[in-house]
Amino acid sequence: MKGYFKFFTGPHGGDGRAAVIIKMTASDGTIGWGQSVPIAKWSYETLETATIALRDYYVPALIGHDPQDIAGAHKLMDKAIAPGFSTGMPITRAGIDIALHDLIGKLKGQSLAQMWGKTSSDRIKLSWTVNVKSLDDIEKVMGEGSRQGYRNFNIKVGPDPSFDVELAKRVRKNAPDCFLWADANGGYTVEKALEAAPKLADVGVVDILEAPLRPNRISGYQALKKQGALPILMDEGVVSPTDLEEFIKLRMLDGIASKPSRCGGLTSNKRQIELCRENGLMWVGSGLTDPDISLAATLGLYGAFGLQKPAALNGDQFLNADVLKKRIRVEDGYAYVPHGPGLGIEVDEEKVVELMKRSGGDKLLKGIK
Repeated sequence: MKGYFKFFTGPHGGDGRAAVIIKMTASDGTIGWGQSVPIAKWSYETLETATIALRDYYVPALIGHDPQDIAGAHKLMDKAIAPGFSTGMPITRAGIDIALHDLIGKLKGQSLAQMWGKTSSDRIKLSWTVNVKSLDDIEKVMGEGSRQGYRNFNIKVGPDPSFDVELAKRVRKNAPDCFLWADANGGYTVEKALEAAPKLADVGVVDILEAPLRPNRISGYQALKKQGALPILMDEGVVSPTDLEEFIKLRMLDGIASKPSRCGGLTSNKRQIELCRENGLMWVGSGLTDPDISLAATLGLYGAFGLQKPAALNGDQFLNADVLKKRIRVEDGYAYVPHGPGLGIEVDEEKVVELMKRSGGDKLLKGIK
C-alpha cells in the first residue's frame, strides 16, 4: 500500500491488498492468468478462505475440463460450492473466470473485445478516490490526484450525512467540472440515507449515490428510488445477473457500479452491463482496488463496452507492487487498455515468486503443487 484506505488493514496489525494469483495451464501448455481479490472488511471472503476454496474445491472440480467451456466451468463450481442467495464465493471465482478468458483468448489469438465481437476503446478515464478521516485532509488527497492528471473524483461517505455534505461541497469547490460520485459502501441506515440523498442533491455537487444501504434493505432501496433525489446505484448486492434482473423488477435502483472482480468474473459482469443497456439503466465502472491482472481484465471489459464515465479504478492510486513484465499504463488520469491476446498482459513469474516470499504467501500455499 502507498496510502491509507479503510478496507486494507489486516487481522494482525499489518496492511496490504490481499490477492490470490491463479495460473491455469491447458493440456497444450498454453497458460491463462487470473486473480482473486478478497477483502475481509468489505465482504465475507478472506485471503485464507479464498485459498482454501480454490485449493480444495474449485481446482479439483475443474481439472480435465474443456477450458473453452466457460459456462460448464461455472456449473462445476456451483456443484463444488453451492450458491446461497446468490453465487457462492464470487470474488474467489472471479479469478478463475478471468484466467479462463485469458486462456481462451491466447488459444484463439484474440483480445477480450475480439472474443465478444466488439471494438475496444484505447483508454479509460479514471476517477481519484477521496477517502479521508478529516475534512482537513481533502486538499492534500485531491492535490495528489490532480498532480497525477486526475480531473474526476469519487468520495467515500456514510454514516454521517453532515460530514458527507461538507466533504462533497469541498471536493466540488476544488473540482467544479468533475464527475463526482458518492459511495457509501452500505454505510447508511435507511433513515440516514433518506436524509443524506436530498441534502447531497440540494447542494448540487453529487452526480450519483452508490450503495447507500446494505443490499438486503430492499424496501429502503425502493424508498430511495421513489424519493428520486439522486440516481441510486447498487454495488455489493449485485453478484449474479439474476440478482440484477430481480432488483430491476423490484424498482430498487437506477443502475449499477460494475465490478468484474466482485461478481464472479467477466461472464457475470458482461451480462449485467447488457441488462443495464436493455433496461435503460446507468452503469459506471469501478473495482476492488484491483492489482494488475484483475485490473487488465476490468479494463478489457470496460473498453469493449465503451465506458464513458470516469471509472473508480484505484489500484494504481493505492498499490505499489506488480507482477507484469510490462506494467499497465496509467497516465494523466487515464488507464490504457491492453490489446494483446486474452488479457493482453505478460506475467513475470519471477516477480510472482518474489512477491509470494515477501508477503508470506509461500507459507499459506504450502502443499499446493
